[in-house]
Amino acid sequence: MSWARRLRRVVLPLLVLAALIGAWQVAAANGTIADAFSLEPFLVPSPAEVGKALWENRTLLWDNTWVTLREILIGLAAGAVAGVVLALPMRFSELFRDTFYPLAVAAQAIPVAAIGPILVVWFGFGIGPKIFLVGLFTFFPILVNTLDGLRSVDPEAVKMMRTLDGSRWAIFRRVEVPSALPPFFTGLKVAAAITPIVALIAELVGSTSGLGRQIITDNANLEVARMFAAVVILMVIGIVLFGLAALVERLVIRWR
Repeated sequence: MSWARRLRRVVLPLLVLAALIGAWQVAAANGTIADAFSLEPFLVPSPAEVGKALWENRTLLWDNTWVTLREILIGLAAGAVAGVVLALPMRFSELFRDTFYPLAVAAQAIPVAAIGPILVVWFGFGIGPKIFLVGLFTFFPILVNTLDGLRSVDPEAVKMMRTLDGSRWAIFRRVEVPSALPPFFTGLKVAAAITPIVALIAELVGSTSGLGRQIITDNANLEVARMFAAVVILMVIGIVLFGLAALVERLVIRWR
């Protein structure tokens, strides 16, 4: 990729983001947004007020961010491991795939808001239920993409390996794994982007700390600017995790 294109991919989104923030600042400052939705002006903070809330409440927000970030990182790691561990036997055993793939789909179809209260009743308000929920709803895209990658190998490459008397392990290591890596990282990036959403919903269902709990508290106290600040932090976490997954992908898959 040329340097001009790399620069464009960074500069253009930043210009659009700056334009949106500028429009938001103007519309919030002159009351346009509040008037459009018949709201009190203090319920529509400007970007400057959100930034001020981020700075003035940095200690409180950091403490809650660390709680949510731990849930996200541990849950994402658990989901990634579970996705790969399930994909491998599904690749080698049609019986295993026919048995457990529908169950994986069913697990993904469970609403977070429905299973969250059950986990809270069973295991309390600690970090465990949140990690479980994040892992549950992030393993599926990794499972599906990894399995598709393992099954979409080039038949000619497999033929060549067999012609060279390659063992089943050699075919798996030299052909199937390289074929599965790009789809795996695609699933990982999707999972990384949705983890803040799942963690937030899990905390909204029941928690004593974290950004979700902070949003509930701020909503009750009409601390709207701090609510927006918490949302900004969650958005940044998702973007950073996506970017890290993309960076690792570039380092690992050098042949692309």
